[in-house]
Amino acid sequence: MASPRTYKTSPPEKAPMSPMEAVLVDALPDPPGWQYEPKWDGFRAIVVRKGDSVEIWSKSGKPLGRYFPEVLEYLRGLRDRNVSLDGELVIPVRGRLSFAALQARLHPAASRIAKLSRDTPAQLILFDCLTAEGRDISKLPLCDRRIVLEDIAATFDNPALVLSPTSLDPEQAKAWLASSGGALDGVIAKPLDQPYAAGARAMCKVKQMRTADCVVGGYRKTDDGRVASLLLGLYNDEGKLDLVGFASAFAAKDRLILQTTLSPHEGGIGFTGKAPVGPSRWNPKKSGKYFALDHALVAEVVYDQVTAGRFRHGARFLRWRPDKGPDQCTHDQLVRELEPAEMLQLTGPGSSR
Repeated sequence: MASPRTYKTSPPEKAPMSPMEAVLVDALPDPPGWQYEPKWDGFRAIVVRKGDSVEIWSKSGKPLGRYFPEVLEYLRGLRDRNVSLDGELVIPVRGRLSFAALQARLHPAASRIAKLSRDTPAQLILFDCLTAEGRDISKLPLCDRRIVLEDIAATFDNPALVLSPTSLDPEQAKAWLASSGGALDGVIAKPLDQPYAAGARAMCKVKQMRTADCVVGGYRKTDDGRVASLLLGLYNDEGKLDLVGFASAFAAKDRLILQTTLSPHEGGIGFTGKAPVGPSRWNPKKSGKYFALDHALVAEVVYDQVTAGRFRHGARFLRWRPDKGPDQCTHDQLVRELEPAEMLQLTGPGSSR
């Protein structure tokens, strides 16, 4: 793959608008009047092209273009030279989408970013259009904006620009949730007759939530000596216990009960594989200190996404599993990420409307 050309353009000081967001719900709203879409597990991106000037904006309003130079190049290939789009940045690595590869792009060294853009080029999955041919269409209802977006997508000549699928059928949305692996963060429902509500939670989302049985390999304490968090582990192929995440959302009364449960198991070997680490450039105050336990306690936890073999966010403690043997707590419980053939099924030609 050839190196992207360099354009010496300075991004504006702030994003042109905030992306429309979603409120978390337990179930998708029933039709009619709703469009359902996959909620991709990547970096949200508002992209703006004005001639040769192109920028990508994060959900927090920060410019991302310098971290994804190849995507800027894709966007300069669009026929529409004055367009604004809403989408999601993703990176396939060894046939699967990798959130860790996205995080690796946020690097201070331009030389490192250039290498990664060649080795692991990103894709941009698009699901809304805000301006087209210089005309603001954000006030149009979603059903009309989608037609414009599909017309733009019909001109794509780069497979790294992908039109996200949609459906008016809630059963299709449920099927995406059930069979789409780890590339989806859930499913979004958008009102068909509404304009683009920048910065507002005008959509609904149902998130992927999964459970895993984990060995509690240790715990941390608060400054006043109460249980702060359970450290969760899974056995790797070598039979060593790897740290995969933590659970910390406990009521004060439950922390006292936890202490009585954990204390008899203190003094164990703790994590024998990947273990808690200390300070890093991301979290300079972080401590690797923890109270090691034996490998007798098994907890069932709820998690959303996995990155590089770890829970990306804090897990939610569900219950103790005395019926589960610790040796049953292995990495193969974790949901795999989406593979290329499955990705193609989701993003193939046309929309399921």
